Amino acid sequence: MTTSSADPLERAPGRAPRRALVAGSVGNFIEWYEFGVYGFFATIIAANFFTPDGGSEFEGLVKTYASFGIAFFFRPIGAAVFGRVGDRIGRRPTLILVLLLMTVATTLIGALPTYATLGAAAPWLLTLLRILQGLSAGGEFGGAVSIMTEFAPPGRRGLYGAWQSFTVALGLLAGAGAAALLATVMSEASLGDWGWRVPFLLTLPIGLVALWLRLRLEETPAFRAAAAGEATTAPGPVAPSGGPEPMTPSGGPGPVTPSGGPERVAAPREVAVAIVLGAARIMGWSAAGYTFLVVMPSYLQATLNATFQQALVATVVANAGFALTILPAGLLSDRIGRRPVMLTGAALVVVLAFPLLNVLQEPGSSAFTQAVAVFSAGVVVGLMAGPGPAMLAEMFPTRVRYTGLGLAYALSNAVFSGCAGLIITEVVQHTGEADIPAYYVAVTCAVSVLALLTLREEGHRGAPRGRARTDGKNGESKENGQNRGNGGNGGNGEGGQNERQEETPCG
Repeated sequence: MTTSSADPLERAPGRAPRRALVAGSVGNFIEWYEFGVYGFFATIIAANFFTPDGGSEFEGLVKTYASFGIAFFFRPIGAAVFGRVGDRIGRRPTLILVLLLMTVATTLIGALPTYATLGAAAPWLLTLLRILQGLSAGGEFGGAVSIMTEFAPPGRRGLYGAWQSFTVALGLLAGAGAAALLATVMSEASLGDWGWRVPFLLTLPIGLVALWLRLRLEETPAFRAAAAGEATTAPGPVAPSGGPEPMTPSGGPGPVTPSGGPERVAAPREVAVAIVLGAARIMGWSAAGYTFLVVMPSYLQATLNATFQQALVATVVANAGFALTILPAGLLSDRIGRRPVMLTGAALVVVLAFPLLNVLQEPGSSAFTQAVAVFSAGVVVGLMAGPGPAMLAEMFPTRVRYTGLGLAYALSNAVFSGCAGLIITEVVQHTGEADIPAYYVAVTCAVSVLALLTLREEGHRGAPRGRARTDGKNGESKENGQNRGNGGNGGNGEGGQNERQEETPCG
């Protein structure tokens, strides 16, 4: 059986997918390393920039998280601007640009004078640098996920997309590890005076390595084909006739043209609906991820009177559970679909949010029990984060993928991640209710459950591997051994037709 010669994803050179994983991942690592460091050192940053006259700890945290949240609200702007650029001139040059912006802004935070030295200008400059980070982070996700999924071999989009989330976990773990190490080897006075700067300054050499990797990156076959006006392959289902199957906003198949030819271009309204729906599907991931993995140290210190070291250890354990779950969850979603894996994660957060938090609040809980609780919190977030990037990529065709998935992710993060620390800290302060984090993650994950129920399986499951191989000379994919399952000649679902996944509108 010979599939369409206009299948650019299956023409990717053998080394290109691995390069795409590394080059795409390294930017995510830097981004989330910095965001983690900022969150872990929130109390110290508050003292140096926002409460120089000895204001209350809660007041300083609120101001620090306000600066933290502002960066998130600039993410959608960055996603729209850089996404548009990336969909027009290419993923590679755009990702190089956002990496440079991210590295410079993060390094400058490490060199920024505090309020005691610079006065009232210090918090404003810090906020400006956070805004630049927000813009660059908004442009990073859409490009990185586009690179990873567009280079992914057949049946591996879930696993390849999961590397984006995995490097998020590695970045957060690296940030927590750096903070924990400094807190262990330095005195509290030295850490608050200058030690907190070290993790930010380390971004510069890491960024230079990342720049070298991205300069060696190739443009994706899907984008090159789209730019040349070819009928491109994109993640999504295929019509029984073998032609492309337009997608509905629910993520399911829509009507097919009788000829089975190229689909109509997605209308702006369809793109907008898909962006909003995509944001709803991952809002639980955004809220629970930041609450359990980033905000938790400050919550434990300010509300439960934990020490800085105890809070960091708890966060490292939670991030370990997160990291260990992501890649298996992405791989599993290639086999059984994105919906069941993500639904399981979101539903478990709804069910377990209060019991897990109560374990941390209980004075009689052993260290082992608390470690199991925070580890479990990381695991359930990983079930959503693993398949999430591929799910978003499969909702948009090549010509708007960078913009569409980037905006969906940025909007969700702006509202439900960037505001997590601010909302939790403010509400706990005014109500005295220590269960606010559990309410927050349970409600947002409940909404994600409803949104994920609209996800149709046909467009969000990887085709089985091993059926097709690539002829590097003419780009034609040929049968590689016997087709598996029901995918012989004209099978459905994950069968023979699905290895020729044509471009789809939004869904």
